[in-house]
Amino acid sequence: MKDLIAIIAGEPESINSEIIAKAWKKKKIKNIFIIGNFSILKKQIKKLGIKIPLIKIQDLKDVKKHKKLCILDVPLKFRSVFNINRSQVKNYIFKSFDIAHKLAIKKEVKGFINAPVDKKIFNSKYPGVTEYLSYKNNTKNKEIMFIHNKKISVVPLTTHIKIKNVTNKISFNLIKTKIILLNNSYFNLFKIKPKIAILGLNPHNSENEHNSIENKIIRPAITKLKKLKININGPFPADTAFNKNNILAYDVLVGMYHDQILAPFKALYGFDAINITLGLKYIRISPDHGTAKDIIGLNMANPESLINAINFLNKVND
Repeated sequence: MKDLIAIIAGEPESINSEIIAKAWKKKKIKNIFIIGNFSILKKQIKKLGIKIPLIKIQDLKDVKKHKKLCILDVPLKFRSVFNINRSQVKNYIFKSFDIAHKLAIKKEVKGFINAPVDKKIFNSKYPGVTEYLSYKNNTKNKEIMFIHNKKISVVPLTTHIKIKNVTNKISFNLIKTKIILLNNSYFNLFKIKPKIAILGLNPHNSENEHNSIENKIIRPAITKLKKLKININGPFPADTAFNKNNILAYDVLVGMYHDQILAPFKALYGFDAINITLGLKYIRISPDHGTAKDIIGLNMANPESLINAINFLNKVND
């Protein structure tokens, strides 16, 4: 049972049914199952014209018995296949995450992957999946959003917060805590100690102004981390961080905020990435893209990131 992988179907008004169906059809992976609404998945996939066999299950022991894509059913009312009762969607998604969380905590699954969700379901207490799962795991402020592909990985030091709040969030202890966690988690996943580059916050690192956040907080944190034998350098100016030399020289680039690090990464690599939450009691991954509501039902969605997530999780601890 420990090699089973759960995939949370996520936002029902999305491309999720499409990428799940395409990924299963391409790979026919026997150890995955879906946590989601069976009727919605079945009808959406049928409407897309993707022919794959589905079956509703109640026990995880049934997953490997069938040569079909198994669905652990989660109730949800709907009007039509791409017009879901929005008042029910929030509860449906959180219920799905709670099921996956309990299965992972009990070691009944190797880990889980969640298909994209609409960020509107979240709030200030936990503004995204990363923060919600940190709350569920009692690891608040010790979680890390780790975006990974074979060429480079990136980490935003702060995640889903407004730009005006970033400066007050960054501290010596935050940098120290998250870089130590990143260093240890990277070693656990890949069995090597990472080479880490950390960015400054301001343009050109405020040209080394004495009272800048780079000199008051980031540089002292780097000095402390070096004393702890962590291979880290910086702070580097953000505008040149993604040059070819840095990508070749480092394993992880750490930015101060979400878009500082994710925007250039996605511009360079598109769908070739997965989002891993480090610091949890289990492995959680998601495709590194959104719900893509502009192409719902058009059979244009690319399942590459979901396939990469499945492949990565299958290789962990092999």
